[in-house]
Amino acid sequence: MGQAARLNRGGGSIDRTLRVNERIRISQVRVIAEDGAQLGVMTPQDALRMARERGYDLVEVSPQTSPPVCRFLDFNKFRYEMARREREAKKKHHIAKLKEVKFKPHIEQHDYQVKLQRLKRFLTRGDKAKVTMVFRGREMAHTELGRRVLDRLVQDLTSIGRVEFSPVLEGRFMTMTFSPDHAALKRSSKTSASASGQKKQPSEIPQAES
Repeated sequence: MGQAARLNRGGGSIDRTLRVNERIRISQVRVIAEDGAQLGVMTPQDALRMARERGYDLVEVSPQTSPPVCRFLDFNKFRYEMARREREAKKKHHIAKLKEVKFKPHIEQHDYQVKLQRLKRFLTRGDKAKVTMVFRGREMAHTELGRRVLDRLVQDLTSIGRVEFSPVLEGRFMTMTFSPDHAALKRSSKTSASASGQKKQPSEIPQAES
């Protein structure tokens, strides 16, 4: 089954945090068989002998208890599953990024909606969103038009985001930043799930004709 000779190959952090087979050097351990049966308290030497007779490794799964708990496992398979779970957990952990979307003071309704949906997508997945209002030429004399667009965005994004940095005018750019409102997103998710459940009404069973 691969015992100590194979334990140091590619296990990474898992190998360093688990004691296996001959590496278990304490006086007594509580042993659980491969099928979950309780085998009682014994010396690690006796437990290891039993594990190898059954074709398994002896793995310390709960070192904090007294005595520590060990289990009969295929350690290579167990290590593979642990590594797979670690990889999946890392994939699920989203690192927030700052995304930028540019607007114009005289933006058309269609373009506004397209950019609004892009902002919603960024915020929903946990990213921050920087909105940049770009003024050109004579538009600098009417920056209030750009501010109106930004105020509209605040209203349209209130259900999923909050203003992290209020609008600031620097040169011909007016910028503001939104961050996800996680509490609002959670409420919105629950509301959507509830609405979806209500739509799934049981179909009527037709009456048999007499």
